[in-house]
Amino acid sequence: MPLSIRNQFPGTVKEVKLGAVMAEIIVQVGSGNQFVSAITKDAAEDLALKAGDEVTVLVKSTSVMIQK
Repeated sequence: MPLSIRNQFPGTVKEVKLGAVMAEIIVQVGSGNQFVSAITKDAAEDLALKAGDEVTVLVKSTSVMIQK
């Protein structure tokens, strides 16, 4: 399926942390880099995500900010 999202990173699920409503998915990409995604628990279960799964991280954002 074609997507308009240009920032695509193949990776491997490192950890899935299921909460009551949300899930935290940690994906290892490249050499030592990680993405952490918060998705609904239902979405994580629908995708049957588990450690070791090969996935693609899709990033589309109008604003990413960090302040220290």
